[in-house]
Amino acid sequence: MIKLENILFIDIETVPVHYKYIELSDEGRELWNKKMLYATEMSPEAHYDKAGIFAEFAKIVCIGLGYIRDGKFRTKAIAGDDEKDILLNFSQILQSHFFTEEHYLCAHNGKEFDFPFLCRRLLVNRMPLPKLLQIQGFKPWNVRHLDTMELWRFGDVKNFTSLNLLAHIFNIPSPKDDIDGSQIARVYYEEKNLERIKTYCIKDVVTLARIYQSLKGLNPLKDDEIIYN
Repeated sequence: MIKLENILFIDIETVPVHYKYIELSDEGRELWNKKMLYATEMSPEAHYDKAGIFAEFAKIVCIGLGYIRDGKFRTKAIAGDDEKDILLNFSQILQSHFFTEEHYLCAHNGKEFDFPFLCRRLLVNRMPLPKLLQIQGFKPWNVRHLDTMELWRFGDVKNFTSLNLLAHIFNIPSPKDDIDGSQIARVYYEEKNLERIKTYCIKDVVTLARIYQSLKGLNPLKDDEIIYN
């Protein structure tokens, strides 16, 4: 069984590099239109509110981290306007503290979103991939990534279950008591409120850890076991 102390729980918050469709360059607009070519139920412009989930058109504004040390769950949020600086800080943490064959990354829907998004944005910023993200060509069983949504699927590939729904069924406090992922771009560009995004991101990380523990038959973290940094 994987030791909890060897897991780094993560969550990322992303926003479009350009807030509005009209702000795209002519070339950028053409490339977005082509990417949305088969989304025929709406125009490419109408689909642009989804741009924050595509690494080619979006950037990371916050990475939330959580890990267990000395019986306490310690959290940290790396946030800012400079994506390269965020990724550098994140990479340094991985390279210094989570780099052995016993270490794992854990995220909800991480294998389809967080982990590939991080890899792509590191490469876009011409930065090396930390060891735990060097997964190109690896066999699935050699990739040290844990995904709570995958664990909940039990092999059912059609099943998508949100972090919030799992929190509800396991009687874990909801992380969505203020904002949700669909509002991050507005909070970032209109409110310019990174602190609110950091708080939301860390709530997701705490919920993620509690859900992972529940999926493993463990008692979830108590409030007094969490240290917010």
